[in-house]
Amino acid sequence: MIDKMTGTLHFHQEALNLRDQRQQVLANNIANADTPNFKARDFDFASELQKAATQGRQQATALARTSAGHMGGSGTEASDVSNMQYRIPAQSRLDGNTVDMDMERSKFLDNSVRYQASLTFMNSRIKSLRSAMQPE
Repeated sequence: MIDKMTGTLHFHQEALNLRDQRQQVLANNIANADTPNFKARDFDFASELQKAATQGRQQATALARTSAGHMGGSGTEASDVSNMQYRIPAQSRLDGNTVDMDMERSKFLDNSVRYQASLTFMNSRIKSLRSAMQPE
């Protein structure tokens, strides 16, 4: 029983983490909409979620200290998604930028709604588990 609960919560945790990472990627695309030669990026959420659910997340690598004055830390990157892809624009621009603001806003909003839905579902799941454990 505990394994099923852990598995379900782990899946939703991975989904929330990937939604957060995708939100950062999309926000970066929007922020660089006027940057010459900027190439919009994204990743396939479904395949990354399947990979994260089956294999788990990659562990953070330790940073090497090359001087005694350096601070220690973990080598986590902002994005540990392994398969980032460049987006192909519907219409090319003269400055080489591939950001389509309408598409980016649409994907940003869609991702936000899905993040909130996942969060709401996970909260209701936890509430139901909590109420099942309460004595009457």
